[in-house]
Amino acid sequence: MDMKLEVVVIPVADVDRSKSFYEGLGWRLDADFTADDGLRVVQVTPPGSACSVIFGRDVSAAAPGSAEGLHLVVSDIEAAREKLARAGADVSEVFHDAGGVFHHAGQKARVSGPDPQRGSYASYLSFTDPDGNGWIVQEITERLPGR
Repeated sequence: MDMKLEVVVIPVADVDRSKSFYEGLGWRLDADFTADDGLRVVQVTPPGSACSVIFGRDVSAAAPGSAEGLHLVVSDIEAAREKLARAGADVSEVFHDAGGVFHHAGQKARVSGPDPQRGSYASYLSFTDPDGNGWIVQEITERLPGR
């Protein structure tokens, strides 16, 4: 049986500010619904993604900005950095991890610049949304077998 990740819920404080931020990044607005009881659900989808992001009012009990490690995958990390910066995101420099396996949490073991061998899965950048939800952008140019 297939199980596909289709939605990730992130906690935000200001729904309209978040909606504006993600739309400004070029993410597609899929839905913006408000129920009679005040529940508000906003769904956006990054370009080319099969998984969407939901935020709103009364959709998460988590503290606004507490999501971390949300990953976006791109084929060109430098082009992605330029596009995000032009769209107003406060992006980090491109980095790779000192250990070379996967990036550490926070900024531990970050080495400036893309992976020297430009290995697939090995170069990253990071940014946060207005609430501080943490995104990692990872460059993948060649998928591992079975992916």
